[in-house]
Amino acid sequence: MMESTSLAGLAEQHLAIARQASSGRSAHTVHGGHANTLRQTLIALAGGQRLDEHENPGEATLQVLHGHVRLLAGTEEQSGTTGDLLTIPDRRHSLEAVHDSVVLLTVAKTDR
Repeated sequence: MMESTSLAGLAEQHLAIARQASSGRSAHTVHGGHANTLRQTLIALAGGQRLDEHENPGEATLQVLHGHVRLLAGTEEQSGTTGDLLTIPDRRHSLEAVHDSVVLLTVAKTDR
């Protein structure tokens, strides 16, 4: 069965939730899930909020749908703004929202 999802609509909805949440973030699995190899998750972060350092679960990219984010891995830093596609390094990393931001995280999990 073919499906269609409005990423723009989801981004707007979850950014509004993130702005109100005490954590400053909201997430929604768009495709796949923990039982699948491929997983796509929309993550909204209010400006100044971050996802603390964590492991990379497999090959992963981050598409910036809205805003400005900073991806940090050790001493390396990569910035992304609306429309950018960032490759997530295969090591511990964190993500920081410079401004209110929404990203689409795509992960192809590997067995580790």
